[in-house]
Amino acid sequence: MGFDFKVEYINAILTLGKSCGAGLATIGLAGAGIGVGLVFGSLIFALGRNPSEETRLFKYAMLGFALTEAVGLLALMMAFLILFS
Repeated sequence: MGFDFKVEYINAILTLGKSCGAGLATIGLAGAGIGVGLVFGSLIFALGRNPSEETRLFKYAMLGFALTEAVGLLALMMAFLILFS
């Protein structure tokens, strides 16, 4: 009939741990944003130096963009898994 403080205390600590873990997992999203900026900044720099290689450089930039975004999406997925599991 009494209120069980031990269960509430454990649930509060678990919620705190999930929130902190999800917040730390989203740091990867900042890295993905920086990576995308570096990829396209390097593309613009390379096109300025050698405009005749536009098609080849653009293909490499798209590959770099896709891989960088994949890492960001994995970080987001980990954050959601931590938060909602």
